[in-house]
Amino acid sequence: MRRASLRRAGLRRAGRGRVGVDGIDLRLYLVTDRGYMGTRDIADVVRQAVAGGVTVCQLREKHCTVAELVEIGRRLRAVLAPLGVPLIINDRLDVAQVVEADGVHLGQKDVPYADARRILGPQAIIGLSVETLEQARQAEDLDVDYLGVSPIYPTPTKTDIESAWGLDGLRQLREASRHTLVAIGGIKEENAASIIEAGADGVAVVSAVCASPDPEEAARRILCEVDTARARRADAAGAQDGAKGRER
Repeated sequence: MRRASLRRAGLRRAGRGRVGVDGIDLRLYLVTDRGYMGTRDIADVVRQAVAGGVTVCQLREKHCTVAELVEIGRRLRAVLAPLGVPLIINDRLDVAQVVEADGVHLGQKDVPYADARRILGPQAIIGLSVETLEQARQAEDLDVDYLGVSPIYPTPTKTDIESAWGLDGLRQLREASRHTLVAIGGIKEENAASIIEAGADGVAVVSAVCASPDPEEAARRILCEVDTARARRADAAGAQDGAKGRER
């Protein structure tokens, strides 16, 4: 597992003594899906999306063989590594190791987090999907780098779930969890700001960028919404802290 470069410079001490890596920029997280790309090359789409502001890229191609995943992963690494953008592999620790990716994203039915951490080491980025508050509570004792909150809205890319979180569910999760939250599922330019304001630290997008005829512009517009909402949330938190200080 290679050490990520520009965006993952500082070490932090996580719970239970693990030394993790700080400074992972999760504001705009691209999840690949070639089904939305038509005849376009996946590396070209990812390159354009990063030019528009994508900060993390996850390779998630459900209908590929392992050999195909390795080939695509190596091509994406060649695009992303010089730009300091982390490459995450969905589910497959073996593929992540072979292509020297920055980490993996795990589902609830995948390799347990503790085993993935032992195999990949302290410098790997490891994310975990949560679909219920109970799953999020169980993750409180885990030193995952982020939780993938899935799905916020119903989406054709996620069909094996009982219900969507919605904004109210996301707010409840924000109150219950200490982890960085990356929201996914039905996210696009029009709703990205409301998702950040409800408590997400970043948004993961699939079709909103992969299906766009201009991935760079699509990414740029979504990131603008994310950054504007993050600034509003920070201002509101600052004002609230100031009011509490005056009360004391």
